[in-house]
Amino acid sequence: MQNGKTSHIWKLLETVPDPEIPVISVVELGVVRNIEFTNNSFLIYITPTYSGCPATKTFQDDISKCLKQNNINNFQIIIKYDPPWTTDLMSERTKEKLMKYGISPPSENVICPQCKSENTQVISQFSSTACKALYKCLNCLEPFEFFKC
Repeated sequence: MQNGKTSHIWKLLETVPDPEIPVISVVELGVVRNIEFTNNSFLIYITPTYSGCPATKTFQDDISKCLKQNNINNFQIIIKYDPPWTTDLMSERTKEKLMKYGISPPSENVICPQCKSENTQVISQFSSTACKALYKCLNCLEPFEFFKC
């Protein structure tokens, strides 16, 4: 597929899992911002979740690997910080996937993914990644991660 069909590229990238939360793809996370076909090359614009995100190189490597495995070799991955990434780029379906995976999705109210209680308490502003905080449910007493807004 070298003829400029960006819809095909989008579909391929929907199969690339987020390296830190493999239940969602880089497309679902909102990291892939745009795909253009210009001068016989696909331009893939990505925006990391924050400027120092350690997964940025992995995003690039995983996207490259996926495209090359599907015989797409005419592409460039361009990191774009403006406009910045925000959790508003996640769909409700993506947020539901996070909840089922055990991560409280971004929202004004932190909800326990185990028992759905809003009676929660922050343990640490940082968890396994800087974009998540560690919480504890005061009802079921289970710890869980909250994806920061």
